[in-house]
Amino acid sequence: MPFDFVLPDLGEGITEGEIRKWLVKKGDTVKEHQTVLEIETDKAIVEVPSPKKGKVLKINKDIGDIAKVGEVLMTIAEEGETVEEKPKAEERPKSVSVVGVLPEEEEEILATPAVRALAKEKGVKLETIKGSGPGGSITRDDVIEASEKAKKEIPPIPPLLKGGEGGLVERMPLKGLRRTIAKNLIMSQKTTAFVTGMDEADITDLWNLREREKKSLLEKGIHLTFLPFFIKALQHALIEHPLLNASVDEEKEEIIIKKYYNMGIAVDTPDGLMVPVIKDVDKKTILELAKEIQELSQKARERKIKIEEMKGSTFTITNYGHFGGIFATPIINYPDVAILGTGKISEKPWVKGGQIAIRRILPLSLTFDHRVTDGVDSARFLSKVINYLEDPALLFIESA
Repeated sequence: MPFDFVLPDLGEGITEGEIRKWLVKKGDTVKEHQTVLEIETDKAIVEVPSPKKGKVLKINKDIGDIAKVGEVLMTIAEEGETVEEKPKAEERPKSVSVVGVLPEEEEEILATPAVRALAKEKGVKLETIKGSGPGGSITRDDVIEASEKAKKEIPPIPPLLKGGEGGLVERMPLKGLRRTIAKNLIMSQKTTAFVTGMDEADITDLWNLREREKKSLLEKGIHLTFLPFFIKALQHALIEHPLLNASVDEEKEEIIIKKYYNMGIAVDTPDGLMVPVIKDVDKKTILELAKEIQELSQKARERKIKIEEMKGSTFTITNYGHFGGIFATPIINYPDVAILGTGKISEKPWVKGGQIAIRRILPLSLTFDHRVTDGVDSARFLSKVINYLEDPALLFIESA
């Protein structure tokens, strides 16, 4: 019998995914373990292999459809299996009704595979076209003409009537990465008692350190940003304030304090915000962090990042200052209990040793889950982060 290939359990608690791309089509012969489609799930794109070899009889999901674990993706005829083909219209016996009229016989559509593909691309239904080719077959010109005619017949977008006021609207589906982001943010907002505290750090010394080193490192292929220093400052501060490196077990009503340090880094991509995770930051140097940030960010932008590279964060950092933002109220990356937002570094008059001087100032916004810790502890944590950023030499002194 034909084999129904269902969406397998992809692990990590994933229950569904969006069909992003089919790599095979009906009629193709596939090999065992051959990748047949790409599915987007939990911000990562997963390549799904076929568990069987044989001929593709049917594809059950279109691009953009949501497939749940256990649902049939496609049907395969295994090697050596004979599949009974559906008879053509002229060979199909007519059914007889006792009451009423006889059903009309389905008319066969004459069109080459290339013409059918063009019709699908143009969104034209072949059964609505009268063919001008030999024997009434539908030609490429017929499809193009039908497509152009349909465009002319499309009415203008109707106004949105609301409160007696009208206006043109455009609807776009909430799908793909945007859909995943929406679900995660709603989950975070529903399950955390979030509060945001803000402060500023004088990072002039850190700025000068980076300026001295970045040119020589760039020649070695390492793009040194401030992010590795921020991550190290957070790691050191989290050792002293462990309640911010945690998650909450809702069912058991327990706080899970984590003794490892995995930093989620928010990366802006053409499809939306993604959060790759740098694992074991306490075991890595500033330069090792710089390399890994560079690699994971590139993977995220190219949508080649793996699920395991997006999981397991214990704390998250987001840099909206790169786009000109100053302060914000960043949303916690669930199930973390805290996130740090870094704003735009700017030159400001600042009191230093009793004198006013122009210094490089970094705005900081810390959002934390008030169920887990209080404002006093979070304020002390943020002050500790600032200490490390204002005196970068401390970053290279391992905590006891």
